Amino acid sequence: MLENVNKYKYLTEDYKEYIELWIHEIKTPIAASKLVIENNKNTVTKSIDEELLKIENYIEQTLFYARSNTVEKDYYISLSKLNEIVNESIKKNKMLLIQEKISLKTHDLDLDVYTDSKWITFVLNQIIQNSAKYMKQGEESEIEIYANERCENVTLHIKDNGIGIREEELTRVFDKGFTGTNGRIQNKKSTGIGLYLCKKLCEKLGIGIEISSEVLVGTQIRLIFPKNSYLNMK
Repeated sequence: MLENVNKYKYLTEDYKEYIELWIHEIKTPIAASKLVIENNKNTVTKSIDEELLKIENYIEQTLFYARSNTVEKDYYISLSKLNEIVNESIKKNKMLLIQEKISLKTHDLDLDVYTDSKWITFVLNQIIQNSAKYMKQGEESEIEIYANERCENVTLHIKDNGIGIREEELTRVFDKGFTGTNGRIQNKKSTGIGLYLCKKLCEKLGIGIEISSEVLVGTQIRLIFPKNSYLNMK
């Protein structure tokens, strides 16, 4: 039994190493493509650049998914500034927000939290990208990001005015592979991995994650950071 366990453990590690190597290698042609686009700007190359951004986001999701079972080997919990984390995520998704014509409102973010800034920025990226994907057509789109502080925690709110989620589906949105009604809308192409990965990483980092939503009104996701630097990591 131990031999079999070690065998499959080795195969899993080997597969993870291959995925990480593939991701490292695939970044080279993407960077080269972006350089070609930079030197040949027109409407066609602009569209190609937008598609490359989507590819980069999927690649990043793949990398974090591959590492999600070994977060404890790759995290560094420290006192981080919440506004810096949010600004980094906004910078990462700037092109997407402009492309989708989404206005962004931020306030009350001058707070400190205990977390790994790299991993939580990825979580925030997934949430923002999800909000951008499910906005209402023909209406002014907005994402609001703000925080509030209590005695025991700091809560980061990411609120949008998108198409919302059905009440009966809210309990399943963090399930692996669940796409729901919204995921079957034409051109949305949901994988059901983004929010599942957010939930998994938040649990590893000791951060709470909650969601509330109303159809045709919008969705709000809350990240809850305990005020304790000595969290028990799983």
